[in-house]
Amino acid sequence: MAELSTIARPYAEALFRVAKDGNLAQTAQALSGLAALAAQPEVLALIGNPNLSSAQLLDVFGALANKQVGALDASLNNFIQVLVENDRLALLPQIASQFIELRHAHEGTAEAQITSAYPIEGAQLTDLLSALEKKFGVKLQAQVVVDPSLIGGVRVLVGDRELDASVRARLNQMATVLTA
Repeated sequence: MAELSTIARPYAEALFRVAKDGNLAQTAQALSGLAALAAQPEVLALIGNPNLSSAQLLDVFGALANKQVGALDASLNNFIQVLVENDRLALLPQIASQFIELRHAHEGTAEAQITSAYPIEGAQLTDLLSALEKKFGVKLQAQVVVDPSLIGGVRVLVGDRELDASVRARLNQMATVLTA
């Protein structure tokens, strides 16, 4: 069976082409909400229920989406209808993830997860982001997580790239060299 990301890719690309002509940020936000809704166990059970027709599933999911995300524009309503008709509604989390990747590529940005032993704020965060943007070559949208087990320094994840400048990583490297 094909990977879920492979199946989700054409849907994400199609929605991205439509959203690019409209409000990309608004579509991304709504799609993230829809993906969170579709990932809930109760909703997944509903999606997989063979006793529901496509029309019933569309009505129920549409009502849940309006309650959780708010009123959807015509393009997202049509998109949801296509997903329901093709039994692909459960792919919303993968579609949203790929949509976000397409948006970041289009805007020349990336998400960065910065893990630090201590909170990083203000000028310190700005300086760190400036240096990281030079290193990675893209504008970064950072999320800072505090993990005291790092002892000091930072670990940065940008996509599938990792920069580990933590004291814990240095100690592990030293331990490896000493035991080799």
